[in-house]
Amino acid sequence: MQALTVDPTKAQSLRVEDLADPTPGPDELLVQGLAIGICGTDKEIVRAEYGWPPPHRDRLVLGHESLGRVAQAPEGSDFREGDLVVGVVRRPDPVPCGACARGEFDMCRNGRYTERGIKALDGFGSEFWSVETDYAVKLDPGLAEVGVLMEPTTVVAKAWEQVRLVGERTWFEPERVLVTGAGPIGLLAALLGAQRGLDVHVLDRVTDGPKPALVAALGATYHHADVDEVAGGLQPDVVIEATGASKVVFDAIANTSANGVVCLTGVSAAGRTLRVDAGSINREIVLENDAVVGSVNANLRHYRQAAEALAKADPTWLSGLITRRVPLARFAEAFSAQSDDVKVVVTLDQGQR
Repeated sequence: MQALTVDPTKAQSLRVEDLADPTPGPDELLVQGLAIGICGTDKEIVRAEYGWPPPHRDRLVLGHESLGRVAQAPEGSDFREGDLVVGVVRRPDPVPCGACARGEFDMCRNGRYTERGIKALDGFGSEFWSVETDYAVKLDPGLAEVGVLMEPTTVVAKAWEQVRLVGERTWFEPERVLVTGAGPIGLLAALLGAQRGLDVHVLDRVTDGPKPALVAALGATYHHADVDEVAGGLQPDVVIEATGASKVVFDAIANTSANGVVCLTGVSAAGRTLRVDAGSINREIVLENDAVVGSVNANLRHYRQAAEALAKADPTWLSGLITRRVPLARFAEAFSAQSDDVKVVVTLDQGQR
């Protein structure tokens, strides 16, 4: 079979190579790969800024945003040939820590977790892959064209869960949410906010292309002014921050309503100095009972929440998020950004080449 592999220690080492077909174990599915999504983490791995190959190997099969169709399932499992599935990215550490022992492996305390396509485990960027039945999640059959959005949806499903858990330290009935960033994470966060019946506002820099229309189709409001101006006027109850841009992060934190909850999902680049009025921000957080929480990765519960959210969504709207589909043979095109990109995917099956 063909697979997309990379040496995480060498920049621009990405290539397609022939590997042996996987042999599934007794409690594993054999899955025909349909597509993988490309995100910032994949690009960091290709630039040799992040990522680890499996033990005693130089190369890693890339791809953590998966979509596939079951080719073979163990007898007695909940899966059948033809089921649409995704693979869970993270695996608990072998010790395990208290969180991993309770199925909360997204909150691993000692860092010994592994991740498909990122850390010490091959990813899903191959024509066939295997996955343990306990770490596979079935999707609605109608999501065959858009199910590759599942993994980023798990990220925002967890983010919304964190917002709820933090907010419920007291009376919590949020009305208005500001999502900063209209990439895949931001737009999917807006989708889940709309599904919750909230007044959704999305802030991004661009003024044309697909993003404003995607926001409008949710019944949400699109903004492209300065975040301090937008957030200051809205005073949102909830902020889902999906840019990682330092100034956006601090301006959002400084402009919530009382008891506001800010959930950070974007990862900021290190090494940039920013002047902030730390005293003023601290004063507002304390005196208004605000909360700021970081959120990353997802566990099985969030995958199931994401599957439900995607099944309820308008499939035409979801299709609009996938702005380019690149066949495996032309994989390099997926790592070259274009101005109208939202989500770029690499197709893996022969029928989509």
